[in-house]
Amino acid sequence: METHRITITYHDCASQYALTETDLRDFVELGLLAAGPRPGTIHDEPEHVARLSRLQHELELSHAGIEVVLAMRQRLLSLQAELVRQQARARQLEFLLRSSGPQLEADDWL
Repeated sequence: METHRITITYHDCASQYALTETDLRDFVELGLLAAGPRPGTIHDEPEHVARLSRLQHELELSHAGIEVVLAMRQRLLSLQAELVRQQARARQLEFLLRSSGPQLEADDWL
């Protein structure tokens, strides 16, 4: 999945996403937003910036709370990716076992 990143000034980002420039600087310092190529700019996904704004305004989370939520989200995404990978491996193994010889029914093991 291709991500779309934008470069936006703190001022424009603050007005568009209802965040303060101080909040944006703090998010960059915490590593929650990527700094842009020029000073006073951000280079990140619009959805990610909107997510930060929602976490701060709708849930009224502190910056530390936002950091925890985003870390948990990243962990969940990596676990979901690992689950997909393991399911694919299980399907490969099942296919290999089915194609390599006769199948025994569960009653045959008793």
